[in-house]
Amino acid sequence: MAMPGLNFKPEFAPLILSGEKTQTIRKVRKNPIREGDNLYLYVGMRGPSCKKLKEVVCQRVRQIVIEEGAIYINGISVISPDLFAERDGFRSSIFRGAEEQFFDFFRKQYGLPFYGVLIQW
Repeated sequence: MAMPGLNFKPEFAPLILSGEKTQTIRKVRKNPIREGDNLYLYVGMRGPSCKKLKEVVCQRVRQIVIEEGAIYINGISVISPDLFAERDGFRSSIFRGAEEQFFDFFRKQYGLPFYGVLIQW
């Protein structure tokens, strides 16, 4: 059984620790994460401030495509992108909704369309 490590941005750490964030979206890996794998969740990986947040078991891995204004999981359109964005750790504020922040993040981080995997624990 594989034991992959996943690095997270510091702003996601409290949501992972509280159990509010139970999924992550990643590029396809050379050695893919599989259901049943033990996952080690970190913040600051490969740096002096590296901290292990949690150990979890991967429950599900699905294909994900993020396009401008749309999310597809295994080819099926996500009906509520705002709720999905909240599950992924994005929070609505008085200035911007979770969905808008989610799409902005992926647009800046990877460019759209984004093709990857949704990993849930």
